[in-house]
Amino acid sequence: MDRQYTKFQQRAIKNFYENREAISIQRLGELVTDLYLAEGKSRASKWKQIAAALERLGVPKAQIDHLLKKDDPSLVAKKVTELNSK
Repeated sequence: MDRQYTKFQQRAIKNFYENREAISIQRLGELVTDLYLAEGKSRASKWKQIAAALERLGVPKAQIDHLLKKDDPSLVAKKVTELNSK
């Protein structure tokens, strides 16, 4: 079934895809903040979400694995800054 979108919906969809990388980087920054505050199972869950976000942003698997192994939110925060400056 071919869905028909209004002009407004088409523009909103187009804007989302044009800004998807910036949205992902912002979300990653929010996850880092949450990670600083998280403990136990919640912390493990945040790390999984961070790994998925980094993967979507095209960060190499080796870097993601390194960040997970170090378990240091400040390293992820530095990566977010690096991604923002691109």
